[in-house]
Amino acid sequence: MDEKLIVEFLSPIERATLPKLGLDFSDLEDVAKKTSQDKTTVLRAIGFLKNKGLIESESSEEEVVSLGILGIYYLKKELPERVLLNKLSEKGGILISEIRNVCGLNENEAKIAFGTLKKKALVEIEKGKLNLVAKSSEVTKKMLEELFLEKLPLNVDLIEAQDKLALQNLKSRKDIIKVEIQKKISVKLTELGKKISSRDLDKNLIEQLTPKMIKQNTWKGKKFRRYDLSLPVPRVYGGKRYFVNQAIDYAKSIWLEMGFKEMTGSKIETGFWIFDALFTAQDHPVREMQDTFYLKGMEGKLPDDKKLIESVKKAHEGGIDGSKGWQYKWDEENAKKVLMRTHTTSLSARKLREIRDTKEFPAKYFAIGKCFRNETVDWSHGFEFNQTEGIVVDENANFRQLLGYLIQFYKKMGYEKIRIRPAYFAYTEPSLEVDVFHPVHKKWVELGGAGMFRPEVTIPMFGKHIPVLAWGQGFDRIITEFFEINDLREVYKNDINKLREMKFWRK
Repeated sequence: MDEKLIVEFLSPIERATLPKLGLDFSDLEDVAKKTSQDKTTVLRAIGFLKNKGLIESESSEEEVVSLGILGIYYLKKELPERVLLNKLSEKGGILISEIRNVCGLNENEAKIAFGTLKKKALVEIEKGKLNLVAKSSEVTKKMLEELFLEKLPLNVDLIEAQDKLALQNLKSRKDIIKVEIQKKISVKLTELGKKISSRDLDKNLIEQLTPKMIKQNTWKGKKFRRYDLSLPVPRVYGGKRYFVNQAIDYAKSIWLEMGFKEMTGSKIETGFWIFDALFTAQDHPVREMQDTFYLKGMEGKLPDDKKLIESVKKAHEGGIDGSKGWQYKWDEENAKKVLMRTHTTSLSARKLREIRDTKEFPAKYFAIGKCFRNETVDWSHGFEFNQTEGIVVDENANFRQLLGYLIQFYKKMGYEKIRIRPAYFAYTEPSLEVDVFHPVHKKWVELGGAGMFRPEVTIPMFGKHIPVLAWGQGFDRIITEFFEINDLREVYKNDINKLREMKFWRK
């Protein structure tokens, strides 16, 4: 490129930086001082100049010890051990229980000060009292840690032997020092850069045309800086909804388009609505601590509907509509236990009772919400996850309709092929599970269960059996294929770089 054109391409920060460079390497700090610019601005200028071939740069890394937040504070004031030592020098001894009040230290500082002085053999304990045993010369002499803080920042490789003990002692304490890898950048002019820097770098080029300049015609006769559109620029990451929420919004629109209404409810629920109302026996393994997060010290309330409670009890103990139940004595106190919901089907149970009162027949409801289970976390399991729930209450509902709803939902979510197989659940009969084949892990992955609620669930709610289609699908698993996530742990990892690159949900 012609030298004159290169000059016309230079930005103000490049024009300020280029003349301050030579044919020998200068580090970033020196360049910043010479140009009266901050390091960030100089780095930008260096990047622009390097792209134009006007400078060369080299970088190296070094491990540096510098002051942390508390280190800065203690350097201005005093280390806790110095405060305690000075007070002991003044008073001779202090009750251990009074150290915080006498020295004005918090609990953590008092412990550290006491432990440090004891370790240095400057104090001794006698009958609950801390006594000074150090000589006056030892009191006035600065400790290794104090001297070390005054020397910072330091390159780790240059730390002398007597300071290494202070480094180790202070590293074990929070926020006093920090050890970081710092990148050192040095730059120098190329032969082309030397030629350009010797030219007249006009600093009065117009950077942008403003409405005021156009109105007053002050742009006439002035020179505009050229812009090189081929140069790389920083990528701008616009704001967007969290990718899981994008998919949730889309899934909600699917259910709404199919005529469903949304149901919501608390993430904290009683065992009655999560298990008992859904005909899950009280000695079922799923109710044990291994699978469920119970809330300690809390007791929930059962519904005011005594008839419902009696019907649920009867369903469990046996004798409702010819069912044998689970053949055990149902415990009302067990049903009052409070836990984090293990599935959103508790919302369906509550909704059935509400439909009984409103007599909304037929009725279609869905939910998408967070669930919690005490699972072993791996690529396909998490202790928290989203589930999409649904019920259809209709005296004419049948199993074929259930398959239709599920197939349609998965098709709109981007799955052309799913596997539907028979399954068992305590509260549905017949029951099914939906699977998809994972292309990376090369195995079928279960996405969720479905079925028709058993009479033991519906009769206590309605007083008679009414067909209810029901499903609960693992929503987070459903969306992993679209977002190319092969490990469920990545969904809530909140890696900012991955979140920025995550594609927008579109189906």
